This record gives sequence, structure tokens and C-alpha cells, in this order.
Amino acid sequence: MLGTAFAWADGAHHAAAAACALAAALLIQVGTNFANDAEDFARGADTAARVGPKRAVNEGWVTAAGMRRAAALAFGAAFASGLVLVWRGGLPVLALGLAAIASGVAYTRGRYALAYTGLADLFVLVFFGPVAVGGTYFVQALALPPSVLVAGLGPGALATAILVANNVRDVEQDRAAGKRTLVVRLGRPFGVGLYGLCFIVAFGATVYAIVTSGGHVGAWAAAVVALVGGLVLRPALRRSHGVAAAPILGKTAAVLMLYALTFALGWVLT
Repeated sequence: MLGTAFAWADGAHHAAAAACALAAALLIQVGTNFANDAEDFARGADTAARVGPKRAVNEGWVTAAGMRRAAALAFGAAFASGLVLVWRGGLPVLALGLAAIASGVAYTRGRYALAYTGLADLFVLVFFGPVAVGGTYFVQALALPPSVLVAGLGPGALATAILVANNVRDVEQDRAAGKRTLVVRLGRPFGVGLYGLCFIVAFGATVYAIVTSGGHVGAWAAAVVALVGGLVLRPALRRSHGVAAAPILGKTAAVLMLYALTFALGWVLT
């Protein structure tokens, strides 16, 4: 949404490329979630004590092998969707797509799985932020101003906040399963602080984009969303433990959606 808004404002919108980028991004996310479902179960991170939403493999609805096949199909469909973008943008787009798929697989699979080594937060920030926004802009405009990458840190930071809230909620379960997230490594108070920092980064990225553009004042609405979201949700996360923290994830996702929507509309309309 945000990458397309930037391209639109620069007179570089390309509808087919935007649609293919959307399809590829959604399919990579689906594939990552399917792989995560299978691998967390196989590693023992998903048990009867799970406090989050139900997982298909853990509930016995699908076998781990079946879920891995579904993940492979989703990643394959994402690659197929991206072929149009490779034709348009060349080898950099191919490299970016393959890196995104590889990160989706490596998120919970392998000896050094990202989610089990404390690296997931960084990868979510990068791939849900500058890569997603910058990549969507590039396949339309066939150019990539650095300011677009900086602005992309906004949604990337809020996507990271969702992960951090998840890890704060699951810290005890993850510790027992050997899932060494940053919250497990550095403690729950660190996780709550990192969660708040994500909103500050989103606020700062928005302000930077507005100031450097010399216009698009309507995007200030997104800065307000990030600021208010952090002020309301960080204290709520600090007070909540275990299953009581579960609603914070949905509320954080709602802030991300509202942030992206107000940023995009504010940018295009002003």
C-alpha cells in the first residue's frame, strides 16, 4: 500500500506490477506461516500449553508433512507471481524474491532458524519494511530513492512490534522449548522496551518522510497513529502476562493497518 502510494505520487504507478507485488507478498506470508506451523510443532514449541491462536498441525488437523507441502506450493505460487516482476525489474528483483522466500523457509527451519536464534526481529524489520515498501516502489518506478527505504522502516517497525508482542506473550513457553528469541535472551522488560521502540521508529520514519518531501502534510495522521498506538499499547503489554497479552497482537496489527492506510492516503491526497 505504502510503496504504491509513493509511486503514485511520483507519477510512476504501474497497476500490473503493483498487483503482482501484492500477490507475491501475500503468498510469501502464507508460505511462511504454513512452514512456521509445521516446524514449531516439530521442534516442540507448539504444545497443549500454547496460549496463542490454534495451530493446524498442533491440533491434528493437518500433518506436518502436509503443511510443508502446502508451504512449498505457496512459495512456488509466489515465485510464479514474481516472474512478471523479474521481467520488468531484472535480476535485482529475482534476487530479492529468492531472498524473501529463503527467509520465509529459514524462519523456523534449520539449525540456525531465525525465530530460534533471536534474529527474527531484524529480518521482520527489513523484509516487512524497506524491502516490502522499496520493492513495491521499484517494480513500478524502476528507480529507488533512499527516502523510500527510510519511510519503509515505519511499517517494518510496527510489523516487528507484532512479533515482539508475540514473543513477550510466549516467553515462558519459548524458554522451555529452547526457542531463543530476543525476549528469552534478554528478558521480558527488554521485550516491552523494544516494543515501545518500534512505535518510536515508526513515528520517526513518518516525520522524516514528510520533512524531506517538503509536503504531503496529510501523512502527519500516520505519525499520530504511531505515537498514540505506542502510548496506549506499551503500558498494556507491560501489565499483561501469558494469555492476557494475546489481544495486544491484534491491536498492534490494527495499528499497523491504520498507520499504512493513513500514511498512504495522506501522501497521495496532499
